[in-house]
Amino acid sequence: MASNTKTHLIHDRNSRGHTKIGWLDSYHTFSFGNFYDPNRMGFRSLRVINDDRVVPGAGFGTHGHRDMEILTYVLEGAVEHKDSLGTGSIIRPGEAQIMSAGTGIMHSEYNPSETEPVHFLQIWILPDKQGLQPRYDQKVFSLEERRGKLRLIGAKDGRDGAIIIHQDVELYTSVLEPGDVINYHLKPNRYAWLQIAQGIITLNGEELRAGDGVQMSGEEQLEISTNIGGEILLFDLA
Repeated sequence: MASNTKTHLIHDRNSRGHTKIGWLDSYHTFSFGNFYDPNRMGFRSLRVINDDRVVPGAGFGTHGHRDMEILTYVLEGAVEHKDSLGTGSIIRPGEAQIMSAGTGIMHSEYNPSETEPVHFLQIWILPDKQGLQPRYDQKVFSLEERRGKLRLIGAKDGRDGAIIIHQDVELYTSVLEPGDVINYHLKPNRYAWLQIAQGIITLNGEELRAGDGVQMSGEEQLEISTNIGGEILLFDLA
C-alpha cells in the first residue's frame, strides 16, 4: 500500500556486496549473484544496481536474460555492447542505453580499450509486463544538459527525448559542480531512489558518498547539493 509518510533509508556503500575476480571489480547495491542480504532485495521495481569496473580488453561474455529492463550507464571509459538482435554499439559517458530482455535476449559487454579501464553502473528494472518484444535503444545526453540540473534520461512515455522504460519509473541524472543546488519534489504516493555515482553529495543536509544509495517514500522536497562535485542518478518510482 502506498504511503504518505515521509521516510529515508540510507543503504551505506560499505555494506554492499563485493565481487572481485581478475578482470572485474563489482559492488552490488542489492542482492546479486553470491551476495544475499534480505534487507537489500531491491526497491519497488528497481532490482539491481551494480557498480562495475572492468580491466582493459575484458568483459562479460555472451549470456542471456528474460523479462528485465537492463540499463548501462557509463561513468568513465567505454562499454562495447553486442546482442542477438544484431546490435553492436559503444556506450560512453553521457549516454543512456537500455535493453528490454522480454521473451529472451543474448548479449555481451566488453571493455574495448587496450589501455583504459571502464567504470559503469548496470541497472535492472522489472518491466510492467512479461513477454515483451526484445529491443535495444541508446541516446546521447550532453554534459550541458546534465550539468547542475536534473536531466530526464529514461521514462515510460519517452518524453523529452528520454529512452523508453517499460515501467512506471522516471530516471534522472545530473553532474554537479561545487556550489550547485538541485531541488526535486517527490509527489505523494511516489517513491524515490538516489544513487551517488561519483563524488560527495548532500541530500537535505546529510552527506553521502559515491556508492551510497537512499530510498525514500512519501511527499517530500529534496535538496541535493555538493561542495566538491559529484554525479547522481535519481529514480522516481511507482
